[in-house]
Amino acid sequence: MSRKSRKEKLEEARRVIRARKGVSAVYFILRFLVILTLVRQAMNRNYDNVLLCVLTLFLFTMPSIIERRLRIEFPDTMSVIILLFIFAGEILGEIGAYFTHFKGWDVMLHTANGFLCAAIGFSLVDMLDRNERFSLSLSPVFMAIVAFCFSMTIGTFWEFFEFSVDKLFMRDMQKDSVITAISSVALDPAGGNTHVIIKNIEDVILVADGRQISLGLGGYLDIGLGDTMNDLFANAAGAAVFSVIGYVYLKTRGRGKIARSFIPQVLGNEEPPRGSVENTEAPDGENEKSS
Repeated sequence: MSRKSRKEKLEEARRVIRARKGVSAVYFILRFLVILTLVRQAMNRNYDNVLLCVLTLFLFTMPSIIERRLRIEFPDTMSVIILLFIFAGEILGEIGAYFTHFKGWDVMLHTANGFLCAAIGFSLVDMLDRNERFSLSLSPVFMAIVAFCFSMTIGTFWEFFEFSVDKLFMRDMQKDSVITAISSVALDPAGGNTHVIIKNIEDVILVADGRQISLGLGGYLDIGLGDTMNDLFANAAGAAVFSVIGYVYLKTRGRGKIARSFIPQVLGNEEPPRGSVENTEAPDGENEKSS
């Protein structure tokens, strides 16, 4: 890499920091906290968490990489929430065990994930709809539905990932939950399809390697299913909220302040967003006359 290109990149980075002071401040603070966590985990020889910290640092760079590659710009509000979301999930949730200590932590993150993914899906379709190379005219209802489905697809693939990791590496990403009642056809004495209901479960006895182990959990241990469904419901709630916001944004021709805080803007020679001031420019002929 030449000295000139390095200077240009350094100057560009400084320009971005000056223009987006809030995002830059959050980025450097969270990055500093992750590095401190990494050093602490390394001193404790907890190398799994060290790798998790390295992954977090890499994920922090993904928004800027996506912006450069796709020539888009995330709104500051969205950029900050993405950084906080990564930190809350990887550092606080996994290393800090917030998923275990705080009951609603996982639900909160999956709701936020559904909201953000719906915003991204909405933006992708909106950019395609405004691109001059495609003769599309999509209705607000259709775009809201696509945004919702895009978010749910991302959420479903994440649950596939968690299930695969649990099966292959026994990591318990799909957190178990304790329930006091079950209904199962596997308990039908006749071996048929009649479900048997067992209520008020107080304990479960495991037999492993010739030993009997009392779990002492005060109920039956549900392995991941409840967590997965709760995650998908939370994802659907977040996706539905943004889908409604996106619908209103299109119906009011881009006047929605909330939607603007989460919809990336296209850089370059792309057509400006619908309802924006740029769309009101005079035709070329009138500009020539005025000049």
